[in-house]
Amino acid sequence: MDYVSALLPPAVMAVFFVGVIRVIVKTQGGANKAKEDAAVDAALARVDGARQTTATSPKAEA
Repeated sequence: MDYVSALLPPAVMAVFFVGVIRVIVKTQGGANKAKEDAAVDAALARVDGARQTTATSPKAEA
């Protein structure tokens, strides 16, 4: 009976891990994908704009 108590925690962890992976895979794409892509594009545009502003500002050259 000791082997059952030794194997139960890893088995439960494996079941929960598979569940988490399934949720992650199912939530990729669809309506959320457009929102996530828009958020990433906006963040990249802000970073790119900040880099261009810093590169062209007079303080950067001095």
